[in-house]
Amino acid sequence: LIDRRQSQMRTEGVEFHTHAHIGVDIPIGKLRADYDALVLAGGSEQPRDLPAPGRELSGIHFAMDFLTRNSKRVQGSYVPDEAFINAQGKRVLVIGGGDTGSDCIGTSNRHGAKSVIQIEILDKPPVKEDKGLTWPDWPNKLRTSSSQEEGGERHWNVLTKGFVGDDQGRVQAVKYCLVRWDKDADGRWQMSEVPGSEAEFKVDLVLLAMGFVHPVHTGMIEALKADTGLELDPRGNLKAPTEGVGAYQTSVPGVFGAGDMRRGQSLVVWAIREGRQCARAVDEWLMGRSDLPR
Repeated sequence: LIDRRQSQMRTEGVEFHTHAHIGVDIPIGKLRADYDALVLAGGSEQPRDLPAPGRELSGIHFAMDFLTRNSKRVQGSYVPDEAFINAQGKRVLVIGGGDTGSDCIGTSNRHGAKSVIQIEILDKPPVKEDKGLTWPDWPNKLRTSSSQEEGGERHWNVLTKGFVGDDQGRVQAVKYCLVRWDKDADGRWQMSEVPGSEAEFKVDLVLLAMGFVHPVHTGMIEALKADTGLELDPRGNLKAPTEGVGAYQTSVPGVFGAGDMRRGQSLVVWAIREGRQCARAVDEWLMGRSDLPR
C-alpha cells in the first residue's frame, strides 16, 4: 500500500529524499536557501522522561528505543547485540498504560520475558463507560489490548519513586507508592500519596512508555532557533496559528508547521486535517490565492 501511494505521488511530481536527517547531515539553512517554503511536519518524538533517583542505571530504556530496534531486526535490518534491548528471561516493568506500553508488553512476551508488569499512575477505568458522556470528551472505559490479553499484570494508582541498582549499576528494583485522586474545591483533580503504601517491584528491565512531550529539538529546531529566532510555544512545540493571514506559518517567514510538531501528540485525523490546511496556507502564501480544499 505504501509503495503504491509513493509511486502515485512520484507520478504527480513529488520527489522523495530518504536517509536525509535535517539538522544533522543536511543543514536546515541549505533547505531555506534552496526552497521558497518549508513545512515542518516531523511529529512529536521527544519521549517523556522520569527524573527519579536512579534513572541513570542501566536497564532503563525509553519504550521507542526498545520497540524500534526490535522492529528493525524483525524486518531483517542488522542491529548489533550490544544495541539490541532483549527482554528474554527478564522481569520487565512497563511504566505507562497507553498503546506504546501495550506494544512493549507484546514484544517482551515474544522475547520470552520471565514476567511483565505494567503500571499506570491514574485510577483504574470503569468496566462500562458513562453513556451520558458526549463528544469530544473521551468515554473513560477499561480497555484491554490484544497484547495485554497475551499475559502480564496491570496495576493502577502507582507512582514511581525511584530505581534501585546492584553493585554493577544495573537496575534491580523499582520503588513505588500508591496514590489516590480527589477533586479540590475548584473541581480540579489532585493526586496524593497513600500513607504506608511504599513497596518495590523486582525488575531487570524497565521500559518508559509515558507518551511524548514535543518535537525533538536537537538538530533542526535548535539550528532554526539559533539562526532565525524560531519561536516555540510553552510546551516546546512549533508556535504557529491556524487561522487568518499567516496560518500555519511559524515566526520565520516561509517556514510552516503542521501536525503533532505544531499541536503536540494527538490523533492521526488531526495530522491529516492540519496537513491539508497547511498545504492550502502554503499555496496562498506563494500564489496569493488557493483553490485547494480546506
